[in-house]
Amino acid sequence: MKNKHPLSKDELQLFRESVVDAKKLRQDTIVHRKPKPKTKQIAPQRLLQEQVDASHYFSDEYQPQLEEEGPTRYVRPGYSAFELKKLRRGDYSPELFLDLHGLTQMQAKQELGALIAACRREHVHCACVMHGHGKHILKQQTPLWLAQHPDVLVFHQAPKEWGGTAAILLLVELAE
Repeated sequence: MKNKHPLSKDELQLFRESVVDAKKLRQDTIVHRKPKPKTKQIAPQRLLQEQVDASHYFSDEYQPQLEEEGPTRYVRPGYSAFELKKLRRGDYSPELFLDLHGLTQMQAKQELGALIAACRREHVHCACVMHGHGKHILKQQTPLWLAQHPDVLVFHQAPKEWGGTAAILLLVELAE
């Protein structure tokens, strides 16, 4: 690339004479450090342990008293039924999604436990669990498992935009 305004020989000589006594500066005031990661990474072993710990709440023998008529819904005893109504109306939108398609019952329990633990860790109040239709095994079991977990406040069949009859929206109690 050619310089548009080259210096003449006299100008170059004049510049060199004026900087002949200049000393090179040593930069010692700025220390460049590697930037710290923005989010704290959780060890994979800890995440796996959280899944196992959270899934121990789910039993296949326990049958909670859920209403059989109408859409799948649950309100923890002592909690406001108005929250269920707000969830049904769509006042809450889920921030985390869990897709259980293709999982076994054991895997689904572990993933549900991990979802609830992640909601508490990330301070997410509303989540969506997509169980699908399939053979209706996970569709029947998922509400029974969710009703057993102490951190689940409310759940309701999802509106059509979040999966309809193949999904459940849930509210999770957040850690203080």
